[in-house]
Amino acid sequence: MRLCVVYEGQIKSPSVLPRCDIAVFGFEGLGEIDYESEISGKTDALEEAARLSRLARCAVVGGCVTCGRGLLRKSACVFDNGKLIGICDMAHVLDGEKFKAGCGVGVYNLGGYKVGIVVENDLLFPEVFKTLSHCGCNLFLVLLSTLCDGMPPQLIRSYSYLYGIPTVMCAGKTAYFADTTGAIATSKQAVTLFESDMKNDYHLVSTR
Repeated sequence: MRLCVVYEGQIKSPSVLPRCDIAVFGFEGLGEIDYESEISGKTDALEEAARLSRLARCAVVGGCVTCGRGLLRKSACVFDNGKLIGICDMAHVLDGEKFKAGCGVGVYNLGGYKVGIVVENDLLFPEVFKTLSHCGCNLFLVLLSTLCDGMPPQLIRSYSYLYGIPTVMCAGKTAYFADTTGAIATSKQAVTLFESDMKNDYHLVSTR
C-alpha cells in the first residue's frame, strides 16, 4: 500500500498528490467545517475533497474541526470514489477543552484494506487501539492538529509493536510511520509517501 501524507495546503488540486492508495491531509487540509454551511451550499470543502478522491483515484482522509449547532469537535472526514463515506470524531475530551466528544473512532475499507482512524486525544487511550485491532484493522491512521511533545511517536511505536499493525500519523507539520517491529520513520516534507506491505504481525508472548 502507498500512503501519502500532506500536512499543509487545502484539499483541492490532485496535482499535489503522487500516485497512492490513501492520501492523508492534516487539519489544515479541510480547516473548519460548518455542517449547515456545507448543506446549504455556502461552502463546498467536503465536495472539493470528494472530487479529489475521484480525480486522484485514491481514498482521502482529512483532519478538521467540525461545527454543528454551535458545538465544535475535532474530526476526520473520509472520502472514496468521489463520495463522503464517513466522519469520525475525537471521543475523549481532556481538562475542560472547548471541544465536545463525538462518535469516536471509525473503521473503513480503503485501498483494499481495513483502516482504523484515531483523532487527537484518542491516541492517549490504549483501549481505542485494542478495539481497532479486534475489528481486524490492517492500519492505524492517527491525526493530530499539533505535536506538543515527544509522546505521540513513542505511543504509535508501542501500539504498532503490541498489536502487530502499522501506524501512519500526521501530527502538525510532521509525518510518521511506525511498523510492527517498533521502527519509526519521520518526515517534515510537505508531501511524504510511505509504502508498506500491510502485513499484520503477531508476537508469541509467554508469561509466568
